[in-house]
Amino acid sequence: MNWFDLFLHIFARREQAERVVPATGITARLTVFASGVMAFLAVFALALTLATGQVSQRWASELAHTATVRISAPAGQSAIQGRAALNILETTPGVVSARILDNQELRDLLDPWLGPDLPLEDLAIPQIIEIVADEDFDARGLVLRLKAEAPGAVLDDHERWRAPLIDAASGIRWIGVLSLVLIGAVTMAMVTLAATAALAANRQIIAVLRLIGAKDAFIVRAFVRRFTLRALTGAISGTAFGLTALLLLPSVEGIAGFPSGLGFGALGWVLAALIPVFTAAVAFFATRMTAMRTVRELR
Repeated sequence: MNWFDLFLHIFARREQAERVVPATGITARLTVFASGVMAFLAVFALALTLATGQVSQRWASELAHTATVRISAPAGQSAIQGRAALNILETTPGVVSARILDNQELRDLLDPWLGPDLPLEDLAIPQIIEIVADEDFDARGLVLRLKAEAPGAVLDDHERWRAPLIDAASGIRWIGVLSLVLIGAVTMAMVTLAATAALAANRQIIAVLRLIGAKDAFIVRAFVRRFTLRALTGAISGTAFGLTALLLLPSVEGIAGFPSGLGFGALGWVLAALIPVFTAAVAFFATRMTAMRTVRELR
């Protein structure tokens, strides 16, 4: 069966075929409800998958090109070792820029964790040097130079933070993909159960239709069209509700330490629009297989 035939089977109006399947009943409500709920969940699973993928790439890019040097030295030596560390960084291959963070920048970094009223001037906060580096940055060589000329300088190239964060984001992304697969499987199972119940309830009608000359394709087409359109209707509603709920979620954009909220780019909106289409396709094949199997059993 080609795609044109599939389109005709689903959307071509056939009054006689539609009379075979009752338009109302528990199977109709179950199919619409289950498809809507699964589509609603699919929107959030898709958003989670895309968002964690974007976060993983951003973290990998940002952390790979930044590093910090912490000056932990006595008060009288801190400024001296800070200048020595800056001189070393200026002559280190791969270092694009290096600067010492001022008190306000340190306060901004600590505010989310310790509050805005932190008495920074009364605390022995070490100097922090922010480094922007490129691909030629030699962290090991820099550690040796700092140890020799600025013993109180400690380099953090963010590697111990980057790998776990990227692994965690990748793991969450695969969980999202698995959730989409499971949602598709549950949708197929629910449609199959609903179609099986409808076929069982109409077993006598199917037998009579066959006695008066109705072909198996006519009977199968009736069930396939009805259940595919039910699933499509439910999926459109569920997707619309899911996208609306997603848009209404509060954003954490601009809050230090947090990535942006769940959302869609251009690709996400295209994939979200395909959720009802995918649901209808799942319902089509699930109902078709179930109807063909049941019709063969009645021979």
